[in-house]
Amino acid sequence: MKVGIIDILSDQAPSTWGDKLHLFSIQKQAAGIMPQSIAVWCRQLGHEVHYCTAYGQKDPLHLLPDDLDVLFVATYTQASALAYALSKVFRQRGTLTVIGGAHARSFPTDCLRFFDLVVHDCNKGLIEDILRGHYDPSMAITSGGQLTDFPSVEERMPYIKTASFRKGRPSLFSVVSILSSVGCPYTCNFCVDWNNKYSLRSKDSLWRDLNYLSQNWPQLYILYNDPNFAVRFDETMDVIEGLPEGRRNPYLMESSLSILKKERLVRLKKTNCIYVAPGIESWMDYSNKSGVGRKQGQDKLDQVAEHLKTLVAYVPGLQFNLIFGIDSDAGAEPVMMTKELINRVPEGWPSLFIPCPYGGTPLYDQLYREGRILRAMPLACYLSPYLTIRLKNYDPLSYYSYLINLHEAVISNNMLWRRLRTPKPKLNRLLHVLRHLGHRHRGYSVLRRIHAMLASDANFRAFHEGRSDELPEFYHRLMDRRLGRYDELLSREDRRPVLEEPASAPPLAVEPVAHTSP
Repeated sequence: MKVGIIDILSDQAPSTWGDKLHLFSIQKQAAGIMPQSIAVWCRQLGHEVHYCTAYGQKDPLHLLPDDLDVLFVATYTQASALAYALSKVFRQRGTLTVIGGAHARSFPTDCLRFFDLVVHDCNKGLIEDILRGHYDPSMAITSGGQLTDFPSVEERMPYIKTASFRKGRPSLFSVVSILSSVGCPYTCNFCVDWNNKYSLRSKDSLWRDLNYLSQNWPQLYILYNDPNFAVRFDETMDVIEGLPEGRRNPYLMESSLSILKKERLVRLKKTNCIYVAPGIESWMDYSNKSGVGRKQGQDKLDQVAEHLKTLVAYVPGLQFNLIFGIDSDAGAEPVMMTKELINRVPEGWPSLFIPCPYGGTPLYDQLYREGRILRAMPLACYLSPYLTIRLKNYDPLSYYSYLINLHEAVISNNMLWRRLRTPKPKLNRLLHVLRHLGHRHRGYSVLRRIHAMLASDANFRAFHEGRSDELPEFYHRLMDRRLGRYDELLSREDRRPVLEEPASAPPLAVEPVAHTSP
């Protein structure tokens, strides 16, 4: 059979040179492990495989053959509208279309309006059954368990080259994604991994991947896609340290500050960790991940700032993640504390997120029951800077005023200058410039536009306050621009999502479940 696999990383074509730099240097490197694994399995099963990623470089239809028998699509929720439109095109050609990935797990019912099959958990056996025609269309299917045995990096390498390399060779920004674990020990109510059991990957399989890369691509960056890297810290570091010191690839990872204790930072430096992205999340909640015990507010800020300053002495690249607008946030205090952290730790890049109700999370269930989700908002708008819910303690106009104030602190020229003056490798400085430009051109300008409309357009404000269920023209025009030539394939009725019914069980607390001490 002729099988296509497309990993949709962005639905937006670049409109400025800053966008182009961001898409081609950063967004391109977000290719997923599972689409590449499916490509490996399909090849092993004897099928003709066509794998590609779509990150805004060209029309996705030009990346795939016209006469596919089966098309597998992986996408984030933010690019779901483009995925839906592509499925319509290929279904008209007689192609069986299958969607998996983060969006399919969160919103399977909505996906079934446009795809023949929706996949939750997946393995090689499930893929073989799909290709043998064992499932009828309009089904949501699963392998029934979390995958822990992935194809090796060597097996995925042809597809890694397609996704991340340039003309068969690594570029300055090329990375290869691997996993040292799956699942997460924490139960943060906003996270899609809240109920995925934490499991450490086989030490032998991880070592084989690391050894292969160190021998064949010694300068290639490794990106650990673990939801929370090195929860079993010593065991993970032991595997990496099993390679000779001069042959350890530089790596990037996301972890919690509770794991990155001061006495462990020497091992991060020794194993060639060059970038870390801890999740701080909030000044009043999720403190268990920050390693501050029950501290909140200013006490938490002081300890986190000190911890981050210590961390950058060992790891040159730093990003810290914060969510603004959760139910424990109120008034200007969380804004002022976030600005203080930005000022105290100029070495780090602050990633600021808006609360987003992804299906399958306790946060989604809570907001659905409380009637706080804007039900007419297209799922493709489930990303910053678009507000898809009614906040507990902020009206929309005030909230966007605070967001603008926060983002002005992030992208000020003074802050960029301070970041560039810190002693860092040249690559980290270049990353700061690219993110600064991308943030200014994409995020900040949209924030100001939304704020202006909230202040001047009564209908727009009524929608965001939950007094109107009619999607404003602003969002229809946004969808038209993002879909481009595909806008006619998704009618206005198509853009209104079919939301999942919430789980019957009450939402779980945000404290971590019991697990082996990190």
